[in-house]
Amino acid sequence: MSDRMRILIVILLSTALLGEVKLNPFGDSFRFSLGIVAYFFGLLWFSVPVLSTGLLTGAFVVLFRIGMDAIGGEANLLSSFLHHVPTFGFYLAFALSVKLLHIRRRAEFPIRVGLIGAAADIISNSAELVIRFALLESAPFSWQSLLLIGITGVLRSFFVVGLYNMLSIRQVRELGEWRKLELERLILLNSSLYEESFYMRKVMSHVEKLTRESYRLYKKLMEQRLPEHSEALQVAENVHELKKDLQRIVTGLSKLMKPTKAGDRLGIAELCGLAVQANEKYAEAIGKPIVFRLHADVQLYTNQTYALLSILNNLLTNAVEAIADQGIITVEAELEAELLLFRVTDNGPGISELEKEWVFEPGYTTKFNPEGYFSTGIGLTHARDIARSMGGTLSLCPSQHGTRFELQLPIGQLIRRGEYDEDEAVPD
Repeated sequence: MSDRMRILIVILLSTALLGEVKLNPFGDSFRFSLGIVAYFFGLLWFSVPVLSTGLLTGAFVVLFRIGMDAIGGEANLLSSFLHHVPTFGFYLAFALSVKLLHIRRRAEFPIRVGLIGAAADIISNSAELVIRFALLESAPFSWQSLLLIGITGVLRSFFVVGLYNMLSIRQVRELGEWRKLELERLILLNSSLYEESFYMRKVMSHVEKLTRESYRLYKKLMEQRLPEHSEALQVAENVHELKKDLQRIVTGLSKLMKPTKAGDRLGIAELCGLAVQANEKYAEAIGKPIVFRLHADVQLYTNQTYALLSILNNLLTNAVEAIADQGIITVEAELEAELLLFRVTDNGPGISELEKEWVFEPGYTTKFNPEGYFSTGIGLTHARDIARSMGGTLSLCPSQHGTRFELQLPIGQLIRRGEYDEDEAVPD
């Protein structure tokens, strides 16, 4: 069964069932019910053909009511049919009115939709009264009845429009929240890619130097007419191929990380919040009840999102892993003259005096993975080198309890010309 068929069945059943929630204002079979509410809402919410849905709904409601009469002991099927067939005219007239007034084109204008729905309701009820008068000659038709029909039409129409807009706003908010979470995930992912591409560029510079030196060695062996010159040339060619492969990878990563115009700047407070949020989830995942405190009342923006997130994520992840069970991690951001300062403090076991001079050395680590192997020991080296590339510093500061790292960055480095943005870095 297709999705459209399921939607049509839902509209038919809900219209027929809610049609039994009724009020007979004139004492005969003419009724005001909630059936039209379900039908009108279905037309607004779902992409179904208006006229065919109206024909099917009218026919189904008539058959449903005849069936209800039969179950209730009404023996005369012809009488039941004559009493309920005007309902078919009601739904057909409503569908025609909605179709001719192009209500779906005005879905973003609630008042217009409400007025069109009210007009369609009034026209449809009037048509039903005329049909009843022609078939049964018992339906009252006066100005009082028209006034009641008008009031009922307005109430039912604006009730549907209000419900439709309420659900639409909720749907938009949920979509916005999902997109926000997805954007945060992508930003954090890109910060990890930035860290790797930063060191790939550093490796590429070493490879370029090695290419020059290997070619120089080949030229020297050639001048001395030594037989090893062919091997040296082969080495130089292989290194050159490696350099081109690295260039392609770095270029591809740079394209992936280049932000869109809508998202090229991020507030410092929001950026710190992203880093804290990610590490709250990390702490929760490894079963550590850690409290994170964020103090970042800084009205500045940056397009160096991935670089800063790489540094902050590294410091916060180290703090989470340093705390044995439960503890507190504090992230602070503040302005001091022409510098932006970040401080990450934890109340873990701290770093001994002997280890302090080694923490930024590549390969130095005190962490083991679950299998008992040493960690790579290059996280803080990464963070320090990224800070230096931005003209800043990353240092380990004295702390009475736990560990404190401080990142200092010149405000002028928050937005760089020639990378992602053309504008100056300015306070908000």
